[in-house]
Amino acid sequence: MPRISTVIYSIKQGIKSLKRNRMFSVASIATMTACLFLFGIFYFLLSNLSHAIKNAETNVGVTVFFEEGISDAQIIAIGEEITLRAEVAYITFVSAEEAWERYKETSLNPEQIASFGEDNPLENSASYEVYLSDVSMQEVLVRYITSLEGVRQVNDSQEVANALNMVNRIVSIMTTIITGILIAVAVFLISTTISTGVSTRKQELSIMKLIGATDFFIKAPFFVEGLLLGMFGAILPLLGLYGIYHKIADFVSEKYASVFGTGMSLLGSAHVFARLIPICFAIGIGIGVLGTWLTLNRQLKKLN
Repeated sequence: MPRISTVIYSIKQGIKSLKRNRMFSVASIATMTACLFLFGIFYFLLSNLSHAIKNAETNVGVTVFFEEGISDAQIIAIGEEITLRAEVAYITFVSAEEAWERYKETSLNPEQIASFGEDNPLENSASYEVYLSDVSMQEVLVRYITSLEGVRQVNDSQEVANALNMVNRIVSIMTTIITGILIAVAVFLISTTISTGVSTRKQELSIMKLIGATDFFIKAPFFVEGLLLGMFGAILPLLGLYGIYHKIADFVSEKYASVFGTGMSLLGSAHVFARLIPICFAIGIGIGVLGTWLTLNRQLKKLN
């Protein structure tokens, strides 16, 4: 357990090192700020895209039609079995009368409607509309429902489901690649900054090792420096990102929500930043500590 005096010394030396190498410190913070700012922009896009995909998924479902002559009790039993499936979000029963009313509204003109009189050509078309919580499981669900006794036909939307699954995979791959590139660039810059600090204090550190200074005593100030670089590199972009996202969300809500409906609205700032803040700090601090650790292991061996 390090003494308080050692911790205080490490903090002071870490801050001094930032000032001493202010050019590299500013460059590292600026680059990390730029990296995390870009990461934040991509996070906005990808999280809202995922949100839009999730909303679209709730509108993807299958329609279940029943055998002729099936009883109401059997229809209810089928609905209960479908509802128990984990991939099902909810189901809606559509009676034959409701199906006919929908069809008249969407597909027929008044003359065509009048030609049917009081007849309902869809009298055997009662159905369940089944909406999924996981669109990727649609094929499995369709196979299950088809096997149920009393089910005549199941209409699915597999093409839409496949398209949504593909977009989800692309979003995941893009996120992984972009994050990896930004982290690699930031680690390199932190490493360069710490290397400069070690080179500047090379003689001083050699003397400290000769008089018996512990590895912790020597390394701690550099870890403090890397930690501070990571923290500053996380705080600055978050401040800018918050202001930008808040304005964009308000603009979209005011200008487009009334035209395209609630599906056009973006995720709320609180929801987005509840996740983005810890992610940015974890990345910033993690990069600072990782860059410091990689550099110290290499640079301090040269002092032996």
